Amino acid sequence: MEPKVDFMVIGAQKAGTTALFDYLGDVPGIGLSDVKEAHFFDDDSQDWGAPDYGAYHARFDLADRGRVWGEATPIYLYWPNCLARIAAYNPAVRLIILLRDPVARAYSHWRMEYARGVETNPFDWCIRQGRARLFGGEPWGWHREFSYVERGFYGEQIEAALALFPREQILILRAEDLDRDPAGALAKVCAHVGVAPPAQVRPRRVHEARAAAYPSELGPTDIAWLRDIYGADAARLRALTGLELTPEPAP
Repeated sequence: MEPKVDFMVIGAQKAGTTALFDYLGDVPGIGLSDVKEAHFFDDDSQDWGAPDYGAYHARFDLADRGRVWGEATPIYLYWPNCLARIAAYNPAVRLIILLRDPVARAYSHWRMEYARGVETNPFDWCIRQGRARLFGGEPWGWHREFSYVERGFYGEQIEAALALFPREQILILRAEDLDRDPAGALAKVCAHVGVAPPAQVRPRRVHEARAAAYPSELGPTDIAWLRDIYGADAARLRALTGLELTPEPAP
């Protein structure tokens, strides 16, 4: 049987996945893809009736079975059909999900897109009227860049994952735990994928927000608006996982 990728960090975007991937690069028993985000299972141009995994596997040295192999593409948790495609590829895959306060995540996402020049509108418009833009794209109701609010419905997304994978194959961590106790968080990840943790962990930060003249701040009105939008989903997340995400202070 052809070797398969053993684990995937599938989300959430702007919740520490880049830092985790960087930490995992220091673990002797782990091998990683040649790029952080392989973007294979969200590629809608693939023939998913008969997918060709050759180009995907070329990003790994899967012949080296002395290590477990993984990648980190945070859109996988959000993008339609990704989880089903992953389950069809390797039903035994180990999944890792990092979650962050969805309000802070939305604002961080917006800052990233604004600094890149993809977004030109202020944050308050984007999380209100701007959500209608998702219904003008393909697939209908989804968007890679403008999904500031939608990517934060973690309960809905994790419920979809649990419909496809046993709970024991999914490790859910809080971004704040990776930030405050990277050694402890990394030990949990290593146990989840079946390797020994590194002897030492050097704390680090990656992908800090770019300096830019942002036209918006995350104010109390926007925070209240988003907390209301996320209320039912936060309850759903608690019911599924017992997890409570700590609200982050406005930057």
